[in-house]
Amino acid sequence: MLFQVGGQGTRPTFFEMAAAQQLPASLRAALTYSIGVMALRRPFLHKVLDYEDEFFSLLMSVLETHSLRTTDASFAESLYGLRRRAVKIRVKKEDARPRSGDGIQHSGLEKHQRILSVVFLVVLPYFKSKLHSIYNKEREARLQASLWGTGDETVEDAEYFSGGDASLVSRETLDAEATIRARLTKKIQKIVFSCYPWLHASSEGMSFAYQLLYLLDATGFYSFGLHALGIHVCRATGQELVLDLTRIENLHFIFVNKYFIRHKFNHSNIVHAAILLSYKYLDQLYIS
Repeated sequence: MLFQVGGQGTRPTFFEMAAAQQLPASLRAALTYSIGVMALRRPFLHKVLDYEDEFFSLLMSVLETHSLRTTDASFAESLYGLRRRAVKIRVKKEDARPRSGDGIQHSGLEKHQRILSVVFLVVLPYFKSKLHSIYNKEREARLQASLWGTGDETVEDAEYFSGGDASLVSRETLDAEATIRARLTKKIQKIVFSCYPWLHASSEGMSFAYQLLYLLDATGFYSFGLHALGIHVCRATGQELVLDLTRIENLHFIFVNKYFIRHKFNHSNIVHAAILLSYKYLDQLYIS
């Protein structure tokens, strides 16, 4: 499925870039809601929701890796007919400083740029999501402690009145469980709680600055990640779109032929037929 947004030239509009950037978040919200509804009848799906960050990151890593390998674009960018191009600036020999009149050449992505693109698209958002989760838990714990107290005195009193031997055993058990790993985890949570607001504010401020400069046509980089990798996002040409559709059709043809060679289609093979029909439907949905 290909979305087209009006505009001229190879430079995408601000709205195209914003839509491509917001698509993964919308996809995650839709998947989370769908799995939550299905979990009402399939309780084992609650495990997927418990590891929502890991599940979505694994899914996006597969999609982004495949998309970058086949189309030189992220999954969201490919849906909007966009492509990533490595930037090479030609500076005139008379002046070592780059000027606006200097030529900018675009070329295909190199291997390290594809790998780092996956890091910026999947790995860094995953760590940011985990840090945000740790920050929220620590904030809720501190808020609850400030309102209701830690409750340590009540627990100690209850253990004291329950008996001396039992209290000694429980204290030994608690001391054994208070390992170095637990203490280190608590220290990390405190560090994240104090540093995350500054990291989040810096990230959002830098993102806003790049988007504002891109909107004002002051830079060709929409984000800091693209600037660090030296990548411009450009519109795909008509020839590239036709080649992509041809490649998809060829892959579909090869897949179907291998399937029918290895598996004889019969009336009892209903599951395999359903898989084929689902694959064909998704393939047509993507092409259209």
